[in-house]
Amino acid sequence: MDARLSQEIAELDQAADRYASAHERIPKLSYPPGIRIAVNFTADFDAMLLRRLMNEPPMQLAKGEFGGRVGIWRLIELFNSHRVTATIFTVGRICELYPRAVREAARSGHEVADHMWEHRVPREPELARDHLLKTSAALEKLTGKRPVGTRSAYSVRLLHEHGFIYSSEGCADHLPYYVRSGGACVLNIPFHFAIDDAMFFSFAWLGSTNPAQRITDPERVFDLWWDAFMHQYRQGGYLNVVLHPFVSGRALRIEMLDRLIARMKTLPGVWFPSCEQFARHVIATTPPRG
Repeated sequence: MDARLSQEIAELDQAADRYASAHERIPKLSYPPGIRIAVNFTADFDAMLLRRLMNEPPMQLAKGEFGGRVGIWRLIELFNSHRVTATIFTVGRICELYPRAVREAARSGHEVADHMWEHRVPREPELARDHLLKTSAALEKLTGKRPVGTRSAYSVRLLHEHGFIYSSEGCADHLPYYVRSGGACVLNIPFHFAIDDAMFFSFAWLGSTNPAQRITDPERVFDLWWDAFMHQYRQGGYLNVVLHPFVSGRALRIEMLDRLIARMKTLPGVWFPSCEQFARHVIATTPPRG
């Protein structure tokens, strides 16, 4: 082996070690007595804001608007009917557009968490800080509670500095894991795009062309998500279901979700906490090393 190749391998090993040191796995979750699995139902409440950033045409903006006017209310009603405590990851500017929906989500007992100010994390550190603080203030003003969780790519240090205890962004494991940066640490509650409604029910998604469309029969998605749930249920694992009001707020998909939740509830030991409730339990029972 020549010296150059040896050097490249050594550099790759060092990079892998750095990455590994930033992630602390939790090999097995410790659940309350009688609980076998936690299922987080989460909704990314962004309406048309991402579409605006992408400069998409009016029909795409209208689809997002449906989520704020109709879809979010249907999801809240669905969660309430099943006594599921959901987490609504909310873009800060949604507070200006749909304040009644944000208040109603909080009034119904659901967690309202951060999803960036305008659905992006600025590259400039001070602007990123400004966006995080503006969203936190806007959510607190409407709900009376400052968020402690986020679905975003804000840095671990910034989140830790401002009192956030978890993020639900990365998917480096099927179970929660800790992410470190220097002396800062937050819990990551993972999701996977296979359990994300936008991957199955999107037409003209982010400017994609017709051959790239994903309009799937809800019955097919029901079967896929049920199989994913049962796999984790048998292992005593975890599942994060990612929804979007403008996607799953459509009547036929709400009906599918209603049947999915009802079927989950037929099995013993299924827990439907908010992400904050789940995160606090994990941190209390399996705190980060050091």
